[in-house]
Amino acid sequence: MSDTRKMVFFSLLVALGTTLHVVEGMIPNPFPIPGVKLGLANVVTFVAVYLYGLRSGLAVGVLRVILGSLVGGVFLSPAFLLSMSGSVVSTLIMAFLLRFAPCFSIRGVSVAGAVSHNAGQLLTAALIMRSCSIFYYLAFLLPAALVTGMITGHLLDMVLGRLERSGVVQIYAGGKGGSDNGEYVCRGYIRRAL
Repeated sequence: MSDTRKMVFFSLLVALGTTLHVVEGMIPNPFPIPGVKLGLANVVTFVAVYLYGLRSGLAVGVLRVILGSLVGGVFLSPAFLLSMSGSVVSTLIMAFLLRFAPCFSIRGVSVAGAVSHNAGQLLTAALIMRSCSIFYYLAFLLPAALVTGMITGHLLDMVLGRLERSGVVQIYAGGKGGSDNGEYVCRGYIRRAL
């Protein structure tokens, strides 16, 4: 696979992640809990981690938050900091689980990503507010993260299956999973080996 193809697909992931980030910010919150979102942009970050590894996943996550915040007019605001911290923490957790815990399903990793996204945001909010009382909000956010993580995990199952069947993985992700350190097939999807 050429570097140009990888760069094109990577750029598409950043653009799609940014678009979903901005659009999701414009949609009124359908959940009764303030601050809860479905996390559609995190699906794109997960795909990047899954196909290209941690570095590329972090790059997609960070770039989509920066570009989405610039478009949304909240760059360097508390909302930007919360979004960035949630994106980075969830990407790190998802990459760790994909690499070192192959027993987790795609949905399990997605739920862990949603929970860690909320935890990262609350940690940043506690630092900004200089108060630990914000962690009481976890009682409301954790059940919501379980639901949204399962929904995005289901979407990820469909997206990754469709990408593999259509040949996009083979064309744009370097054959099988985009990793040079070995791969193996798990549940029909390509997963990187330890």
